[in-house]
Amino acid sequence: MALTDTALRGLKTVSKPTKLFDARGLFLLVTPESPRNPKGARLWRLKYYFAGKEKSLSLGSYPEVSLKLARELRDKARALLALGVDPSIQRKADSLSQREAASNSFEVIAREWLLRQQSKLDEVTLKKATALLEKWAFPWMGNRPIKEITPRELLESVLRRVEATGKIETVHRLKQRCGQIFRYAIATGRAERDPTPDLRGALATAKTRSHAAIVEPAKIGQLLRAIEGFDGQFVTRCALKLTPLLFVRPGELRRAEWNEIDLDTAMWSIPAKRMKMDAPHLVPLSRQAAEIFRELQPYTGKGQYVFPGARSWQRPMSENTVNAALRRLGYDGSEMVAHGFRSMASTLLNEQGWAPDVIERQLAHAERNEVRRAYNRAKYLPERVKMMQAWADYLDALRAGAQVVPIRRVD
Repeated sequence: MALTDTALRGLKTVSKPTKLFDARGLFLLVTPESPRNPKGARLWRLKYYFAGKEKSLSLGSYPEVSLKLARELRDKARALLALGVDPSIQRKADSLSQREAASNSFEVIAREWLLRQQSKLDEVTLKKATALLEKWAFPWMGNRPIKEITPRELLESVLRRVEATGKIETVHRLKQRCGQIFRYAIATGRAERDPTPDLRGALATAKTRSHAAIVEPAKIGQLLRAIEGFDGQFVTRCALKLTPLLFVRPGELRRAEWNEIDLDTAMWSIPAKRMKMDAPHLVPLSRQAAEIFRELQPYTGKGQYVFPGARSWQRPMSENTVNAALRRLGYDGSEMVAHGFRSMASTLLNEQGWAPDVIERQLAHAERNEVRRAYNRAKYLPERVKMMQAWADYLDALRAGAQVVPIRRVD
C-alpha cells in the first residue's frame, strides 16, 4: 500500500529499523532513537537493480524531502535506469562536476589571481583591486564557472550595476580587472576566452577631467617661492620640492624606496609593479633633485621609504600629504594639485620645443604598441637626461624671479 502524507505525519517512534514501502522501489527507512539522534531518523531510499545487482540510492530525509518530492526524485532515477544509466554513478559524476565547477568559479580564480599579484602590485593597489571585486563582482557572479560567463552576463549582471550608480571610472576599472582574471584563467587552462573585448563601446565613457595646474611662468615662480618657504615637516618639504622637478605621478613619488635611488648615476628606477602602466620607468635626476635626495638621506635613508608616513615609517607618506601642503601654502584644489605638476611640465616643455616623444616617455604615458612598450624603459634616455636638467634650471630661474628665456632642446 502506497504511503500517504497523513500516515507520514502520524509516524511513531520505533524500537528497531523499519522500512515503510511506497511504490516502484521507494521506501522510508525509520530508525530508532539514539544519543546522536534523539528523535530517530526518517530516510528516503530507492531500491533498484542494475546489471543484475540490487542497489540503493539515498533521496534525503523526511520531512525536508516531502512524499511528493521523493516520488519525483524516484521517477528521475528510474528514467536514468531506462536509459541504461546507473543513478548512483550519475550522482557521483554530477557531484564531481559541481566540485570542479566550484573550484573553477570566478571568485576562486580571481582570489588566486590576486594572490599572485602580491609580488607585482603595491599594497594599496592590491587592496583596492580586492575591494572592487568583493563589492561589485563576487556577489553577482563569484560562484559562476568562469568558462561559462558570457559577455552579456558580465555586462548585465555586474558592469551595468556599477554604471547605474554613476561611477563610470569604477566600472571601467572593474572591467579591466575582470579581463585580467579571465586572461589568467585562459593561461591556466580553465577558460577559453576573455569576454571583455566584446564589450567595447557598451559602457558609458568617463568624462576627462583635467587636474588643476598652474602653467603661467610668473605664477609658477610665485608657487616655487612659496614651496621654498614651506615651514612644515622636513620630509613633506622635500617631497613638495621634488614634485615639480620630477613630475612623476603623486603615488609613484610618495612610495619611492631608497633601494631604487642611485645618486652616483643620478637615476631613479621605478619598478613595474608601482607604475600605472605596469612597465618599469627611469627618472633622471637633475643636479637639484639629487641634492634634495642627499639632504633627505641622513634622515630617512636607513628605512625602506624615502618619504615615510608621519605615524609609521613602515608605511609610505599619505596620498594627501602633498596636496595638503599646497593647501597650507594657499593653493586650493581648483588652482593647483600635486598631479598638476605633470600638466605644468608637459605644457611648458612642449612650448619650449622638446620632442613630444621624449616628453611623453618621461611622463610614462601608455605605449599602445605592446612590442615597443617592452623596450621603452630607457628609450630617449640621453635626451631625457638633458631635458630634466634643463627643466630644473628653468624652474630655478622662475623661482628667482628672473626674466626667463625658455631653455629649448639642443640637437
